Amino acid sequence: MSSLVLAIETSCDETAIAALRGRELLASEIASQIAEHQPYGGVVPEVASRHHLQRAPQLLARAVAAAGISLGEVDAFAATSGPGLASSLMIGASLAKGLALGFGKPYLAINHLEGHLLSPFFGNESGIESNISLIVSGGHTLLVEVDDVGDYRIIGRTVDDAAGEAFDKVAKMLGLAYPGGPEIEGRARGGDPARFDFPRGMINSNDANFSFSGLKTAVRYLLPKLQLAPGSLDCPRDDMDLCASFQRAVVDVLVAKTIKAAHMAGRKLITVSGGVSCNGELRRQMSLGAERAGLELRFAAPTLCTDNAAMIGFAAQLHLERGEFTPLPTEINPNLALA
Repeated sequence: MSSLVLAIETSCDETAIAALRGRELLASEIASQIAEHQPYGGVVPEVASRHHLQRAPQLLARAVAAAGISLGEVDAFAATSGPGLASSLMIGASLAKGLALGFGKPYLAINHLEGHLLSPFFGNESGIESNISLIVSGGHTLLVEVDDVGDYRIIGRTVDDAAGEAFDKVAKMLGLAYPGGPEIEGRARGGDPARFDFPRGMINSNDANFSFSGLKTAVRYLLPKLQLAPGSLDCPRDDMDLCASFQRAVVDVLVAKTIKAAHMAGRKLITVSGGVSCNGELRRQMSLGAERAGLELRFAAPTLCTDNAAMIGFAAQLHLERGEFTPLPTEINPNLALA
């Protein structure tokens, strides 16, 4: 009989709890904190941990009710142990450990990045396939060579800002609301992506690393010029064209580097996950690029791209099937590495 896993995710500003029986998702509850952090233009750790503490018990009750289970039936409890905000990680890990101890069940500490990495295979009965994975989120831009569960090799990473950070920082320059990615994408839909010739950092480098700080700086230098022009950035056309051009520059780099990495590693499958992978332009251009290159492509479902406990539970199930557990004294690690 398939194991019943209850997973908790509190790595940043989303409180999430999910229940899975084998590959079947029974419940996935998420409490967003976007409204709480918008006035600050970004996540405030103190505010995030306070809301996790308030919402986790309510979310636990909702998840158990939605799944139609009792906590006594759960075979293992899992939680994100890193990377993330220390004060946030502590809430989820402590709750999962307490439940594991109280019910005498195993505990699994799961790497948040591994949750993203494996999420494109969520529910896949044939398991994890060899692939080149692009993890692209607010805090991470990574290219990973994947052979099996736990068998990962990082072949590329950002040397400065992650792609999601670049989106948020440019959005802040433009006076857009937090989080910036969806705001820029919305404005880019009506813009000309070729109007501003922004740099594509490291697109032709001989490695698989990324750089987005130069792109961010180029936007900063452009803004005064636009603001001196008639209409300034209040002109909808300037606003839309800038967003479209910036977005296309980010997407061009992500697509080119990922396809090049797949060819260099001799992999036929590309997977893409993380919050930025919800971006429609990235999905379109990556699909076109993969098709032209003769590569298979698999995205994580949009519901699994932003922070959620379902992907943490899925990763926990895969480790549980291999007989892998985590000692209860294991501490959280805000800087936990994937490989």
